[in-house]
Amino acid sequence: MRLINRWQSTKNDHKYLSELSKKVSKLQKSQVHLAQQTHEEVFDELDCLDCANCCKSIPPMLSKRDVKRIAKQLGLSTLQFEEKYTIVDEDGDTVINASPCPFLKEDNKCKIYEVRPAACRLYPHSGEQQFFKNFSHHKRNMKYCPGLMEIMRRLSEVG
Repeated sequence: MRLINRWQSTKNDHKYLSELSKKVSKLQKSQVHLAQQTHEEVFDELDCLDCANCCKSIPPMLSKRDVKRIAKQLGLSTLQFEEKYTIVDEDGDTVINASPCPFLKEDNKCKIYEVRPAACRLYPHSGEQQFFKNFSHHKRNMKYCPGLMEIMRRLSEVG
C-alpha cells in the first residue's frame, strides 16, 4: 500500500510530475531495458486490484477487434455492444462510454478480463516495447496510476 499512499499524496503536484518527466526524458532509448526492469519490479510490489483507478477514471480506446471479441463474449452483436457500451470521443476514437468502466466489479476485478481491450492489457504503457513510444502520455497517466508514478520516480534517480 505504500506505493499507493505516495501516489495519492503527489498525483496532483504538477511541479513534481513535470520534474519526474524531465529527469526520465533524459534517459536514452538504449536504456529501455531499465524501463522494463523497473516496470517488472514495481508491478511485483503493487497489486493493481488495490487501486483500479485506471478502470475508475480513464475510458479505454477500443479497436474493431476489441469490440468484436467483447461483444461475442457478452453474447451481443457488434452493433448491440457499440450502442450499449461505446461512444466516439472528441478525437474520433471509439471508447467505453462510462467511468468507472461498466465492467469493473466491486472487488476491482474485471468482468471481461480474458477479453479486455488491448488498451487495458497494455496500460500503463510502461513496459519495454512501449515506454518511449508512449512517453508523452506518462506525465498525464501518472495522475491515474501509482505504478507508473513509481516507475518514473525510480527511473528519475538513474544516471
